[in-house]
Amino acid sequence: MAAKLYAWSWAEAVFHGDAAACRAASGACWAFIADKLDFFIFGFVPEEAHWRVVLALCLIGALIAASLYRAFWGRSLLLAWVALLVFTALFLQGSAFGLTPAPLRTWSGLVVTVWIAVVALATAYPLGLILALGRLSQMRVVRLLSIAWIELVRGVPLISILFLASIMVPLFLPEGVELEVLVRAQVGFTIFGSAYLAEIFRAGLQSVPQGQSEGASSLALTRWQTLRLVILPQALKAVIPAQVNTFIMIFKDTSLVLVIGVFDLLGTFKASLSDPAWLGFSTEAYVAGAIFYFAVCFGMSLYSRHLETALSREHRK
Repeated sequence: MAAKLYAWSWAEAVFHGDAAACRAASGACWAFIADKLDFFIFGFVPEEAHWRVVLALCLIGALIAASLYRAFWGRSLLLAWVALLVFTALFLQGSAFGLTPAPLRTWSGLVVTVWIAVVALATAYPLGLILALGRLSQMRVVRLLSIAWIELVRGVPLISILFLASIMVPLFLPEGVELEVLVRAQVGFTIFGSAYLAEIFRAGLQSVPQGQSEGASSLALTRWQTLRLVILPQALKAVIPAQVNTFIMIFKDTSLVLVIGVFDLLGTFKASLSDPAWLGFSTEAYVAGAIFYFAVCFGMSLYSRHLETALSREHRK
């Protein structure tokens, strides 16, 4: 089986050429992936704006890389993320810099997958933390509202939330106000991710011994200082694997936006399969998509294990 896989994927594969060359060969047609690569990355974004997509992806990638180093963790990194997301949204649309407009409805391909995943994690993380604290709050109203939010969202499939965000949200907007479907999908992902992260954070908060809070009180720390300097660092560290698992889940689920008409990376793969010139190469398309998603998810898993090891080593010192 390994020999056949090697022959199909490499030895007898076609890396350059047209569809006729691929059909004449018995191996995989990677020429199809190469021919459609621009469409996979940029989708329906106007050609004049392609350089902006590349620059935006590079900036996001650079900030993700910086975020992996604990030396950069802090308020400055948070502000950098907020500034980058605002800048990227305006820059890609071209609405604030006198550039060629690239409306949200044209966003598609890799840029949509990256954008939805990054913004969903950036917004769901603090919201989930607030919900977790609300669920543990001694204020009955806050606790009940937090529980209602978490349980309601966790009890509904993501695809239902996306449909609700796509169909129901416009019904409640004032007349004349419209939200692009990409924004509505983004809201759905934030709501969905926040509920799952809230339960993970709650587990982490409850795992911290009560003595930690009592010790902080004996040092005259305020409630906020106790939470920020004593409780949260331990709680978040204790649930790193569960957090990464949720990150991976959200990233993979971005492919569901296709059902509400948003073309993410997998959507562009599927759209490419309808090209009459390249019919019959669905296996190569889905294999390429699987490799991309696996590489990203496996990278997150590796970093999670590295972070756990580093934090455990420091804890033992």
